[in-house]
Amino acid sequence: MNFVIIGGDAAGMSAAMQIVRNSEGHSITVFEQGGMTSYGQCGLPYVLSGDVESTEELIARKPETFRDKYGIDVRIYHEVTDVDCERKVVYGNDGKGERFELPYDRLLVASGASPVMPPWQGKDLKGIHTLKTIPDIKDIMAATAKDVEKVAIIGGGYIGLEMAEGFVSLGKKVRMIDRGSQLAKIFDEDMGELVHEEAMRNQMELHLDESVEGFKGKEHVEVVVTDKEEYDADLVLVAVGVTPNTTFMKHTGVYKGMNDAITVNAFMETSVLDIYAAGDCATQYHRIKKKDDYIPLGTHANKQGQIAGLNMINQKRSFRGIVGTSILKFFDITLARTGLSGREADQENIPYKQITIQSTHAAGYYSREDPMTLKIIYHEATGQLLGAQIIGGRGVDKRIDVLATALYHDMTIDELEDLDLSYAPPYNSVWDPIQQAARKAD
Repeated sequence: MNFVIIGGDAAGMSAAMQIVRNSEGHSITVFEQGGMTSYGQCGLPYVLSGDVESTEELIARKPETFRDKYGIDVRIYHEVTDVDCERKVVYGNDGKGERFELPYDRLLVASGASPVMPPWQGKDLKGIHTLKTIPDIKDIMAATAKDVEKVAIIGGGYIGLEMAEGFVSLGKKVRMIDRGSQLAKIFDEDMGELVHEEAMRNQMELHLDESVEGFKGKEHVEVVVTDKEEYDADLVLVAVGVTPNTTFMKHTGVYKGMNDAITVNAFMETSVLDIYAAGDCATQYHRIKKKDDYIPLGTHANKQGQIAGLNMINQKRSFRGIVGTSILKFFDITLARTGLSGREADQENIPYKQITIQSTHAAGYYSREDPMTLKIIYHEATGQLLGAQIIGGRGVDKRIDVLATALYHDMTIDELEDLDLSYAPPYNSVWDPIQQAARKAD
């Protein structure tokens, strides 16, 4: 059987490796638009800060490894531009100006997503960057090594916050601009205030409820123009979200959902026979919302790619869905969340109650150096867990994963008290912060 995979990163190569490991005698061709495969995009901000020594550390397997060791025909700098579903042929450009076409028996679309660049005036000036790939971070690092003092970051999500820390660590003056009323909008407003406090503790300037209108400069960016003011900037990072790379599928009849992400079922099948999709270009089923969602994260991409690869060789395996778990380091605090925020519960018309407590990672008499703010949201009538948010120092990661597991298994707020969680004074109180919150439930 002839398998064709569009996209050579997390989802695509996870699928390819499942085909190799669990079957024989197949042809596998991967078309990758860039020049690299299987690298940790989430590690890019930490190369800027120096926490990761170089971009080479992020590469799990190079294209030649897949070719020589696993027999996967990885073709880099090959951009797919069209798919003919009736003839089952993929078309594209090979990077040298030559057109190519290749037939397939089964096709996986794992083309990922690209950073959004709004149509702002002056957006093509030098010094305006987005971040998604290794070449992107290399360009940013090369720029910061020159005469860059003032950095403007547009957008207060994952990438904006992580990169802000990196720029501050390099001694740059960082200004964050967001059209919304808070940074880290995946958190509720009360939790977002903790993020603002940490940003200001690190001498960052915040401009919220402010919309960018364009940029000024001769050849290089010099000024960011908003609806309220103009700000000098030597470097601009635009981090306002991503959009799925699915335009080449527009004539195929493949059904798309929110954000133009390709809609898939539990087996990663699309609405067209023998076409699968996975990763940042596809939807994910949200177990709490009980509907498809679009939350493009590396964890989801790897899982969906693995499941797609197995189903492509008729080894049935289903994707059980997500609960929206994520975690982020921002200077000296950790931000973590899972399930729904209060804002999302309102959007889904779910009646809920919430509990917010202040606690510590360890027993209070042992150490008070790692305070945390923990918020749990649960269904008003049934007590079923809906979501949680935690911001603090050590121990946030441990608690958010417990809560993510509880959410996955439909636990109630009362059942959290029954969990047999580990205890010793350096790591916990007799009652874990999660259970402390649960005990305050009505």
